[in-house]
Amino acid sequence: MSQTPELIVKDLRVSVEGKEILKGLNLEVRKGEMHALMGPNGSGKSTFANTLMGHPKYEVTSGDILFKGESVLEQETDERARAGLFMAFQYPVAIPGVSVANFLRTAMNARLSPAAGEDGKVPHRKGIPPREFRKLLLEKMALLKMDESFATRYLNDGFSGGEKKRAEILQMALLKPEIAIMDETDSGLDIDALRIVSEGVNALAGPELGIMVITHYNRILNYIKPDRVHVMVDGRIEVSGGPELALQLEARGYDWVREEVASR
Repeated sequence: MSQTPELIVKDLRVSVEGKEILKGLNLEVRKGEMHALMGPNGSGKSTFANTLMGHPKYEVTSGDILFKGESVLEQETDERARAGLFMAFQYPVAIPGVSVANFLRTAMNARLSPAAGEDGKVPHRKGIPPREFRKLLLEKMALLKMDESFATRYLNDGFSGGEKKRAEILQMALLKPEIAIMDETDSGLDIDALRIVSEGVNALAGPELGIMVITHYNRILNYIKPDRVHVMVDGRIEVSGGPELALQLEARGYDWVREEVASR
């Protein structure tokens, strides 16, 4: 496991349309670690995920996000992705007319391409050869127990909730990020889909990947075992602990955390 955390978030404050949502958030994630970020609705979890990836709607008013030792605050979303940050969306968008395979090959080529020069132009790089890509795609689909026909379907078009989330995990498998943020991947999944998606995440977990699972239910953590659990309330991480913390939240809810914060 790496010594210096790949992702360091320092006293992050973020506003949306003038309203402060994140109020001094601190977090560190290393490659090889599995983190769960939990909290009630409206605590700022999705704001945090979107801010990490550079969504323009979210304004960082103070603090910093360091990825591999460098601040990413001035970087566009595609630069952060190329550097090795990844986000699996809570509500993946359908793109009719673009097959899963074409989308993934384009995404892979973008991930592998060099960064833009000072003139803003990205140097030309030959993409991954089709045969090599197909071999890799089928390999990862087999790992995730996905039918080969999935690759020819239009991305998320007519997909069930479980299929959309599996497409996100497949993207993660091919892009090989160093830190992956999974924003409420469990929302809208029945128990079978949840198990399949969780198996996919577990198959990808390893020393080269740090994962942060954002959720407000414990049920996904029955399948994905976190090393650390963090509880977010009102824009800050207020309590951190081991996997047992998730069980405590399931048994007691979030009110005790709020009470603890109020009594400080």
